[in-house]
Amino acid sequence: MAAPLPDPERLLEALANQMKPAMGPETGIVGIYTGGAWVAERLHRALGARMPLGVLAVTLHRDDFGRIGLHREARRSHLPFEVEGRDIVLVDDVLHTGRTIRAALNELWDFGRPKSVRLAVLADRGGRELPIAPDYAGAFVEIEAGEELVLTNEGGKLRLAAVRRP
Repeated sequence: MAAPLPDPERLLEALANQMKPAMGPETGIVGIYTGGAWVAERLHRALGARMPLGVLAVTLHRDDFGRIGLHREARRSHLPFEVEGRDIVLVDDVLHTGRTIRAALNELWDFGRPKSVRLAVLADRGGRELPIAPDYAGAFVEIEAGEELVLTNEGGKLRLAAVRRP
């Protein structure tokens, strides 16, 4: 039996504490739809970030786009600041294979070439297929084989759940 999943609120606090020393006034925070955008919004507030929050829609850059198709809710990337030459913190909810992060980097580069990109994730569940690692992680979470770690947002309350893949 797997250990209980950590509280996302505590993970957010741990992430903000890790990130705070490295956050400059011109650092852009960019969340990946959907879970990463929820986490980025909360971090943006907790860190008192000066730059407006950005969000990325990565579906069209995913290598499995032909298999999974478009998300049922049409989303568009929105970066309300200049990306070129800026330090960026890319935020996602769960890091697993690294493929979503690869797609996010491709989408980000469509807006310009940042000075640097650091990765913050609420939970790292391992299982990487690409050489991608977080700079900041709330926790390393182990779940059973055949399960997916999912973040939900129920009325502003974030919850992590391990869900059996079909």
